[in-house]
Amino acid sequence: MSTTDPVPAPAGAPGHPARVVLFGRAGCHLCTEARALVAEVCAETGEAWTEIDVDAPDVPALPSGRSVFDEYSELVPVVEVDGIRQGYWRIDAARLRRALAAGAPGSAAPSGPSGAAS
Repeated sequence: MSTTDPVPAPAGAPGHPARVVLFGRAGCHLCTEARALVAEVCAETGEAWTEIDVDAPDVPALPSGRSVFDEYSELVPVVEVDGIRQGYWRIDAARLRRALAAGAPGSAAPSGPSGAAS
């Protein structure tokens, strides 16, 4: 990572992980674009985000038991909000903003047509 690349925000306080996770890899031009987009949207919304390198050997397995590499290697970049995939390859800023505005699972975010994902 060069010094001009955006640096992920802190992953959140203990017990409060970052809502946004970017799965990517070094040398991936789409990942570079997604990193900048995620950094911008999270800066606007005040949300913490983190990045996971799908090629790193020490990444824990997903809750499904599959490795991060097996799950995401062909799809990077992948963005999840609250554990729900919001996009891959080309990340949509509007969709990311809607997912963040919808609130964390179990939050008191409003539901209904205005909060529905399209």
